[in-house]
Amino acid sequence: MSVLTASDSPSNGDGRLVRKTAVELVVNELRSRILNGELPPGSQLLQESLAQELGVSRIPLREAFRLLSAEGLVEQKSHRSVMVSLLSSGEVEELFDIRLRLEPWLLYKAAKKISDANLAEAERLVVEMDQTHPNNWGGLNWRLHEVLYSAAEKPTALAMVKALHDKSERYFRFQVVNAPIRKQAHKEHIQLIEFCRGRKPKQASDALEAHIKGAAEQILSIVRGFMDEQEEEKPALRKGKKA
Repeated sequence: MSVLTASDSPSNGDGRLVRKTAVELVVNELRSRILNGELPPGSQLLQESLAQELGVSRIPLREAFRLLSAEGLVEQKSHRSVMVSLLSSGEVEELFDIRLRLEPWLLYKAAKKISDANLAEAERLVVEMDQTHPNNWGGLNWRLHEVLYSAAEKPTALAMVKALHDKSERYFRFQVVNAPIRKQAHKEHIQLIEFCRGRKPKQASDALEAHIKGAAEQILSIVRGFMDEQEEEKPALRKGKKA
């Protein structure tokens, strides 16, 4: 049983706990379980059992489902039927197509004036990404890109890109369990940092475009393979039910 309490709330930096509502606690818990694969695509989310397990009423649970649905992580089939969203190659293509139109432009702007402090923080994050568990890699990847893009001083575009990364995070999990892919990402991230340090915005922008395209191809290949496996399992499951 995993009852959520105020102790699950993070510190604000001065030792005091930041109080979170029951809805926020449930959203964070379920999002974490979905992104780390504990709740795989297609899983049914049963209100009664989850409410009992998390120690909350059904009211914050239903609101959490609504918010997670808006993030694309769950699908509400009816008032009572909720499931973890299935993986979608079409969603991957759309997310990365939009990223390709925004992020190279942001980095081009940022590379002209990014600070030494931001570059040092970006390098520190690359090292942390090398050592972290795959479940944490997507969040660190966003922090790295955020540090690089923030010098562009385009807060609206940065917020849009963050939303795209948040939606992409569940797909990164499939990518980063592969050690060679992680090594490739390390090399490409370091290259981006070096282009920014050398005030080479065109090279940085071009390298980022190639980086995003490569990540999209890797994730699409993995997702399509996973979807094919799911389709192959369906006849066997149906046969098992009839037996």
